[in-house]
Amino acid sequence: MTLPAALVAELSALLGDGWRMDAASREAHAQDDSRRHALPAAVALPQTREQVIALVRACRAHEVPIIARGAGTATTGAAVPTQAGIVVAFTRMHRILAIRAEDRCAVVEPGVLNGDLQAALQAHGLFWPPDPSSFETCSIGGNLATNAGGPRAVKYGATRDNVLGLVAVTGTGELIRVGGAYSKNSSGYDLTHLLVGSEGTLALIVEATLKLSPRPIAQAGLRAFYRDARSAAAAVSRLMAQPEVPAALEFMDRRSLELLRRNGSEIPEAGAMLLIEADGSVDTLPDSLAALGAAAEGVGLLDMDVALDGAARARLWAARRALSPALRTIAPGKLNEDVVVPVSRIPDLVAGVEALAAESALTIVSFGHAGNGNLHINILYHPDDADETARAQAALPRIFDLALALGGALSGEHGIGLSKRDFMAGAFDPATLATMRAVKAAFDPDGILNPGKLLPDAS
Repeated sequence: MTLPAALVAELSALLGDGWRMDAASREAHAQDDSRRHALPAAVALPQTREQVIALVRACRAHEVPIIARGAGTATTGAAVPTQAGIVVAFTRMHRILAIRAEDRCAVVEPGVLNGDLQAALQAHGLFWPPDPSSFETCSIGGNLATNAGGPRAVKYGATRDNVLGLVAVTGTGELIRVGGAYSKNSSGYDLTHLLVGSEGTLALIVEATLKLSPRPIAQAGLRAFYRDARSAAAAVSRLMAQPEVPAALEFMDRRSLELLRRNGSEIPEAGAMLLIEADGSVDTLPDSLAALGAAAEGVGLLDMDVALDGAARARLWAARRALSPALRTIAPGKLNEDVVVPVSRIPDLVAGVEALAAESALTIVSFGHAGNGNLHINILYHPDDADETARAQAALPRIFDLALALGGALSGEHGIGLSKRDFMAGAFDPATLATMRAVKAAFDPDGILNPGKLLPDAS
C-alpha cells in the first residue's frame, strides 16, 4: 500500500520522530505472538490524545486503515496489519496519570505495562487483578483490547470486570468519555464494557480508569495430583460448587507435567495436577485452605501438598507461566486455543480433547484457568510433515465445535483477531452478528479501524 503524499506530509509534521516509514520500524510492527506477518505502510508513535485524534481524522479523510498495537504479545493476529495501513503503537503513551487509593482506582495511558503498574501499586497495598502470563511485558491497552484474564480471574474477574472508565477516539476522530472513577453507574448504555474486548475495531483507547483491589495479606497454594485428567476435572467442579472461592484454580494435564519435569521442576508422575491458590487474612487463610483441600479430595487423588512461603509459591507460578512458550520444544508448530465452557462441563471438555488427540494421533496439551472453565488447548505438530499438519488443521474446528456444543465460547481471554474470525459465524446466529456489525458501523462508519479482524465478512 502506498500512502498518499499529502497524508505522509501531514502525519510527519504532526508526529515528528514518532512517524516512521523505514524498513526496520515497519518490520518491528509487522507481527504479534501469533507469528502471522504483514508489513504496515508506516508506524505512528503518538504521545498525546490530541495527536491520536488528528491521526484518525487524517486517515479517515484518505481512507487509510489504522491498526492499534500494544506490546505485541497477543496470540490471535489482532495487531497484524493484514491490509497494510498505519500501525499506531502506544509505547510512548506510557504514563500512570494518577493512583487514587481513596477511590480504589488508577488512571493510566494505554502504553503502561501491566507489570510496571503492579510495581507502582505495591506501596499503596493495592493491585490490578488481570494477570496474563505475559503480565511483565504486556500493555494495559492490549489487556483492554482483548479483555485479558489470567489465573486470578476466577476470584477477581477478567479485565472487563476491573475497568471503571475509558477515554477513546472513535473511527470518526471523535473523543468520547465513558464511565469514571466510581463503581456504581446506572446512566445510559455501558459503552465502557463494550469497548473492552473490541480489539481496536471500535475506538482507540487513550486513557483508562482501572478498578483496584486490596493486596491480600496472606496467600498459600495447594498442589493436588490426580490419577488422570478426568479425576482432576471432576475435582474442579467440586471446588467451584462449594462456597470458598479460590484465588486461582489452574489445571495441567499429563503432557504439561512432563514438560515441567523436562524443564527442571520437581513434579511427581501423575495424570494431571491442579494448582489451587487461596488468599485472605492471616486468620481466615487456614480455614480457606481446609475448605479447598476438602473439595479437592476425591476419586483419583494421588497426593496433595501445601506451598505456604513466598519462594515456593513463586516457583510454582513461574513454572506455570513458562508452560506456553515451552510447548515449541515438543513441536515447532502450535495451534493455541483458549476455549471456555461452563465450569460444570470441564470434565466433558477434557474428555473430548483426550478423545480427539487419540483419534487424530496428535499431541494435544491442555492447561489453564479451570476455575473459569477456560482451558488453553494446544495442538502441536511439525509443519514439515504435510499429513500431520493437515490433521492438526482438521482438529481445530472440532475443538471449537466441542466447546460450543458444551455451551461455551470460542475464546476466554485471547480474543478473536484473525485466528478465530472465520469461526464466528458458527458461534453466533445471523441476527446477533448483524447487531455486532451495526455497533461497528456506529463507531467506525468507514471501517478504517483494524479492518478484517474479529467479525467475519457478511454473507
